[in-house]
Amino acid sequence: MPEPLLHIVLHQPDIPQNTGNIGRSCVAIGAKLWLVRPLGFRLEDRYLKRAGMDYWPHLDYEVVDNWEQLLERLPGRRMWLLTKFASRLAWEADLERGDVLVFGSETRGLPAALREEHADRCLKLPMLDTVRSLNLASTANTIMYEAVRQFGGLSAGVGGQ
Repeated sequence: MPEPLLHIVLHQPDIPQNTGNIGRSCVAIGAKLWLVRPLGFRLEDRYLKRAGMDYWPHLDYEVVDNWEQLLERLPGRRMWLLTKFASRLAWEADLERGDVLVFGSETRGLPAALREEHADRCLKLPMLDTVRSLNLASTANTIMYEAVRQFGGLSAGVGGQ
């Protein structure tokens, strides 16, 4: 299997439909999806499969038990954490092929300890104060395609590029 364009990490996701939609986007651009337990659903969940549609069998994904195991599986990778608490906008970062994009759960976001540990790698999307948060799948899709835009498109032969 070729090296993934990006590594997309969902830290303790709660909603299967979001995970399914993010998985479909991963297939579309050649990214690998990482799920960090505990998960708020089972991988056999019908909502997960429905949102991922018939693309789920094509998804390169891995489930790890905790953050430490994720770090062991992705040694030396550059990580970007997406959080509404960041001061830096996503398009102010120079995203590179092979980067790791980390998203928190829909109900809790990323743990404060992770945000603090990686404060220089936290990014956000702009939004007005009247909005508490953005949908996880929408946010992940936006950031993934910002990375693709920065790369100048997908690799040769993919998506007509």
